[in-house]
Amino acid sequence: MTDKILKAAVRSKFAITSRDQATRQIQRLTDKYLQLATGVDPESGMKSFRVPKMPGVDEDMRGWSLYMLLEHNAIVNRIMADIVGSLAKGELPKVAGKIDPKTGVMPGANPGPEQIEAFRLSVDEYLDLLPDLGALRGTATRPHPVFGDFDAHQWHCMFGFHLMIHYKQAVKIARGVLGD
Repeated sequence: MTDKILKAAVRSKFAITSRDQATRQIQRLTDKYLQLATGVDPESGMKSFRVPKMPGVDEDMRGWSLYMLLEHNAIVNRIMADIVGSLAKGELPKVAGKIDPKTGVMPGANPGPEQIEAFRLSVDEYLDLLPDLGALRGTATRPHPVFGDFDAHQWHCMFGFHLMIHYKQAVKIARGVLGD
């Protein structure tokens, strides 16, 4: 029952979120991630830290380093950019089927500070794509692994929502490795 309520709440939120609101959320969260990541020395950024159970953070994602989290976000950002761009253009995304969160979005074993720039670039490329796209609402859909079929607008909202979920994790990791 809780699963159905969560899905309905997310879908309702996305339905009342404008394209501009979703874009501003992405920009705000990106700035927060970059501020957090550049405030951590490379050695600390590579240290894994086990966060407590958190909504949206799978068990196998709880013991990541900050750089692992940034790499995960960059992977997911590129996937969502492909989906949003393709759906808005009436094309088939490269990710034709369902995304497997257990295998398709996992970071490498030991990513380093280069992930800060990779994350920044993944967001910048996505935001640069948006002005050339037409309507995002009412496009064809592609399945999200948890929330079901999303059109391009819902995927656009998901971009920021995903960043928000993992930003809370990023803060806990940074505090944990820095001993705050």
